[in-house]
Amino acid sequence: MSDAPRTGRLARGAIAGMAVARAGAAQLGHKAAGLTRSAELGEQARLAHEVKLGRILFGAMNQLKGTALKAAQLLSMELGFFPEAMRAQLARAHYQVTPLNRALVIKLLRQEFGRGPDELFAQFEPSAFAAASLGQVHGATLASGEALAVKLQYPGMAASIGSDMAMLRTLLQTLGRGSASLPKAAIIERVLADIELKLAEELDYSQEAEQLRWFRQAYAARPDLVVPQTFPLLSSKRVLAMQRLAGLHLNEWLASQPSQTQRDHFGQVLFDTFVYSLFVLRRLQADPHPGNYLFMADGRLGLLDFGCTKQFSAAFCDGIGLAWSALLCRPIDLTRVQQAYLALGLIAPSLSSAEFREQLMPALAATQAWQTAPFGAADYDFGLLPDLPRPEPALQQQAVRYLHSLAPELPFFDRAYLGLLQMLKALRARVRTRNPWIGSNVTSTP
Repeated sequence: MSDAPRTGRLARGAIAGMAVARAGAAQLGHKAAGLTRSAELGEQARLAHEVKLGRILFGAMNQLKGTALKAAQLLSMELGFFPEAMRAQLARAHYQVTPLNRALVIKLLRQEFGRGPDELFAQFEPSAFAAASLGQVHGATLASGEALAVKLQYPGMAASIGSDMAMLRTLLQTLGRGSASLPKAAIIERVLADIELKLAEELDYSQEAEQLRWFRQAYAARPDLVVPQTFPLLSSKRVLAMQRLAGLHLNEWLASQPSQTQRDHFGQVLFDTFVYSLFVLRRLQADPHPGNYLFMADGRLGLLDFGCTKQFSAAFCDGIGLAWSALLCRPIDLTRVQQAYLALGLIAPSLSSAEFREQLMPALAATQAWQTAPFGAADYDFGLLPDLPRPEPALQQQAVRYLHSLAPELPFFDRAYLGLLQMLKALRARVRTRNPWIGSNVTSTP
């Protein structure tokens, strides 16, 4: 066990300031050295430079932990936002945790309820069975015998959001100077503003309790899904008590060597839940992670962690369906794809059809093919899904150049969809992907 993340303004400011200075020095050194490099050596230097910048960014966020580390996790899930070398560094944030010691656990419960764990519960496990960037989860038992999962928030998290996001803005502005690989400043600001808003929401556990109740009711007609019940009298803004579900997380479940039939079953449940949530409920869990799912012995799927959810507009959902259906046509219906991208705000109205066809589409082709591959036939074997493509730097820069704006829903959709595909690939599940919202079979345009 360790102490909580540092919350002092001076300490966090010093970490951020050092990172900004290191990033600025790295940018200047890279530009100066580039004046004498050959093209071949320049490409190697560019990759090494992006790795270095990613390490600087991750290093600062890992020292700050808490909301900064959570922001790193979310940024690492943004498809095409960062060069791959930088994104890979930020992805390390998914494996960093800071568990609280017992004294801080008791202090937090007394602050929230005026009583310690021994008074609140018949039994309380002093060691957390799960820990993440913003909090940790302890097992507990009520006098009635009900098993609970009690989520406790690390101290000082809410107070650090503003300073952490300000540090991120400054860092990304420094990294973006003279870089053709990062999006426009306005797009970066939109993504960071959305992350800041969602962090504030995620740190209000009373709001997560409400989301749990909402999804529990929304999925009531789905016997294959289980959403934990909440316990309001034992919950607050910084503590969330909920029903503890019995099941295994993904890696544990896969280690039990499930049959292909079992893999296919849970894969279908995951896929159907995503499609139903997006196109019917228009609301998704927007923080995809294997730890948010429990594979239960009776074939049901337990859904955990509703701290970060997103409501989608009908226009956005229609736009995604239109774009992917057009991409599935053979040949691709470029006119409809361009119309959908215009509706989603991804491209400017001034972009000509020729530029869209000859410049932007080739830059996006690999990612588009990967995203839509599961819908190219009525059934899809996710064990055959290739790894997320790593676009060539020139194509990455070309795509970034034409990116006009981002619909506020898009980063959350991208994260949720990427998480779904990674889960299904790990399961090697064979899934029926036919659905009424996205063209399920490859068709030919007239």
